[in-house]
Amino acid sequence: MVDQLPYPLDEIADVAGIDAALAIADSVGGTRVSLPARARPDHWLTVCVGMDKAKLICDHFRTLSPDDDRERGVPAIVIPRGPATLMAKAKARFHDARQRGYSVREAARIAKVHEVTAWRWEKSLAVGETNRDQLFLFD
Repeated sequence: MVDQLPYPLDEIADVAGIDAALAIADSVGGTRVSLPARARPDHWLTVCVGMDKAKLICDHFRTLSPDDDRERGVPAIVIPRGPATLMAKAKARFHDARQRGYSVREAARIAKVHEVTAWRWEKSLAVGETNRDQLFLFD
């Protein structure tokens, strides 16, 4: 799953574990946040993943200023929504494949989801063509 996570969640998972990356995506996904040069106990990152993992993440993203060799964190980095975003993209691939005439089983393979998930999505579309677009409002 790490290889399917978008940046920077993939790098966070590599240095601090998949659980830390998912916790961050769940907590602040879809927003722009700052990563400090060094973890502090009261920073949102430390509160979210704990001091040990926050330290690993800060160590990974920390840079040195070329002007004065001072440590710098990341002032603004966008954290994606993580697995929710991946599932929304898979759902879009599934519906696109179905519209192109693929069977539910074939569309599941194209979307890279379990066949049971594909059948659930197919069943949810049985509400009718007029409501189809509304199904994607909250993905």
